[in-house]
Amino acid sequence: MYARSTTVLAKRESIDAGIAHIRDVALPALQRMDGFIGLSLLVNRDSGRCILTCSWESKAAMRAPAGPVGVIRDRAVDILGGTMRVAEWEILVLHRDHPSHPGACARGTWLRMDPAAIDHAVDVYKVVSIPAMEELDDFCSASLLVDRASGSAMSTETYDSREAMHRNREQADAVQSAGNQETGAQVREVCEFEVALAHLRVPEIA
Repeated sequence: MYARSTTVLAKRESIDAGIAHIRDVALPALQRMDGFIGLSLLVNRDSGRCILTCSWESKAAMRAPAGPVGVIRDRAVDILGGTMRVAEWEILVLHRDHPSHPGACARGTWLRMDPAAIDHAVDVYKVVSIPAMEELDDFCSASLLVDRASGSAMSTETYDSREAMHRNREQADAVQSAGNQETGAQVREVCEFEVALAHLRVPEIA
């Protein structure tokens, strides 16, 4: 499974209009494309940072409709009113304890590691990190997206509410630190978001 993420530094006053457009216009258009699995939209209203992630069955499916997807993406960025950065990922882990619901929030951690250590990092994430996260109150799901060429990765854990995300910060940091010590990964950034849209049909990858 593969994913393309578009990070937008949006105008804060345009975020709700952008969410509505992606939900009502972009999602139905993407659902008509072969190989499309689903999308998620994470939003940080304080900074205006929005991350739209579209998931695909294969790398070929992700790249084949680049033209139509680009038009859809660019329109969403226009409505959000910001600048964008695009990245492509391989979805190596996705685990759901239960589906997310309105009010869910997510914590994203961007990592850098030796590309040769990626398979070991995936094993640690599956065997050590996910079981530890499952012990956290109101934990929903976790995913690990990786760019094998650069060694970049993004780990995301989702919680039932903002309060749950905040309550679990210390324990989540400890889980992340333990995994990083084992794999040699370095944390580049951590950011918290509301889950504005979650329309994913990515199967369990664990």
